[in-house]
Amino acid sequence: MLKKLSIQNYAIIDEITIDFSPELNIITGETGAGKSILMGALSLILGERADSSVLVNTQKKCFIEGTFTVDAKKQVTAFLQENEFDVEEELVLRREIAANGKSRAFINDTPATLQQLKGLASLLVDLHQQFDTLELGDSDFQRQVMDALAGNETTLASYQKAYQQWQTAGKELMALQQQKTDFNKELDYHQFLFNELNEINLKENELEDLDAELKLLSNAEGIKTTLSKVYFDLKESEQPLVQVLKQLINQLQGYASYHPDLTGVIERMQSAQIELQDISDEVDRINDAVNYDEQRIEFINQRLMEGYKLVKKHGVQNTNQLLAIQTELEEKLKAVLEIDDSIAAKEKQAAALFTEANTLAEKISKARHKQVNPLAEKVNHLLTQVGMPNARLKVELKETALQASGKDQIDFLFDANKSNRFEPIRKVASGGELSRLMLCIKSLVAQSIDLPTMIFDEIDTGISGEAAKQVGLIMKGLASNRQIICITHQPQIAGKANAHFFVYKEIRNDAVKTNIRLLDQDERITAIARMLSGEKPTAAALENAREMMN
Repeated sequence: MLKKLSIQNYAIIDEITIDFSPELNIITGETGAGKSILMGALSLILGERADSSVLVNTQKKCFIEGTFTVDAKKQVTAFLQENEFDVEEELVLRREIAANGKSRAFINDTPATLQQLKGLASLLVDLHQQFDTLELGDSDFQRQVMDALAGNETTLASYQKAYQQWQTAGKELMALQQQKTDFNKELDYHQFLFNELNEINLKENELEDLDAELKLLSNAEGIKTTLSKVYFDLKESEQPLVQVLKQLINQLQGYASYHPDLTGVIERMQSAQIELQDISDEVDRINDAVNYDEQRIEFINQRLMEGYKLVKKHGVQNTNQLLAIQTELEEKLKAVLEIDDSIAAKEKQAAALFTEANTLAEKISKARHKQVNPLAEKVNHLLTQVGMPNARLKVELKETALQASGKDQIDFLFDANKSNRFEPIRKVASGGELSRLMLCIKSLVAQSIDLPTMIFDEIDTGISGEAAKQVGLIMKGLASNRQIICITHQPQIAGKANAHFFVYKEIRNDAVKTNIRLLDQDERITAIARMLSGEKPTAAALENAREMMN
């Protein structure tokens, strides 16, 4: 519940602190006294956007702080833990607005985003204003009412998880099917390209190696002639170099003992002789291996022509790049074959998820159907109680395809005059009727779930007398299990308060300021009497006020 609300420098509020009762809190005051300003300040700690125009005194910042007791409420604790805020016995929400309009939000003194503030506030406060009655005609609100009464919270959470998984699987299935369609469009072309490369059956670096071999074969005759001459000069001429070198070595050896450096020279010449001998043998071997082969040349030319034609076609530079394209095409062709298996598996998964979601949706729908008649009967009884004896609510459920909230289309239909012509609420109900209807519905929903602090901002517009009294009784009943804060102009409602706050204007330092105070018993009687008969209440009005309070 909202334990305390502190406001500083907001509009014409200088500084006020309100300590609320845990039961029924009534706020009254003259029109224009500043009751709506209080709600505006409260809405800031509930996550509404800030406006620097609310700062009358621009020398200091605006400050709004709400202290809540949460009684270890699981949803609140889970929210704080998930968002890494401190979990304490009391929860403090704060907004600060600087003169430049910059706003800051805090949860338990930790900086927070407006989204976080709004999310947490929704677990703490249900703010009901005149214009909020419009959501009565909203299908999502109507669904929430039915689910609250049917106790569908847990089942609905499981359903929404299964539904989301089914939707995701369906999107993935469509993507696979589109992928298959795209594959099939290019399948023949990819197959043709792959067959071309597969048939030529190139090896790694083959074209480059063949190109080098062709150059060798094309120059085979010249190479053999040169190699034969080199071999002849080294070993078989009239004076072969190897033999000449051997003779020179023998000549020097006769004088080796006479000069110390000759031994080294002789050794180097012997090494050169051995090296020339090896060279001549290698030249002879190479010469034997080089042969002109016209058929081989013709084969290589044909192979190169086919290979380079594919190189040009695919816009690459070498054999290995062609082989990479062949591998890529092979993978695409395999993917075409494998995608059917993927589609079949995804279809099976989607079907299983649909079955799970549909089963949960049917369970939710059955629970909703059970509440259709009880809800209508209870609301209609309450409508009579609040001065609308001819009004009737009818709940209509129609089966639909699976959607995020189940498989039901929910419509609240309304007949204000027993005409048996039920129309959607948003089309036929007036503002006053909507306000009382919303109160009746919320009073029923509050019995089924743990609604947070409920705030009603002048929803009693258009009612008086006995109807206002009954609205007060309903609020009093609601307040037995939860905190209610109500701004009202109706004395019948004010008379039911556990705590009655009076909003007024005063002149302070030549400026008009809004203030609020908690009324004692006698002050309450006077305030309610003034609501009945004017600024100077009569004795009858005072007596009437006492009766209303009793």
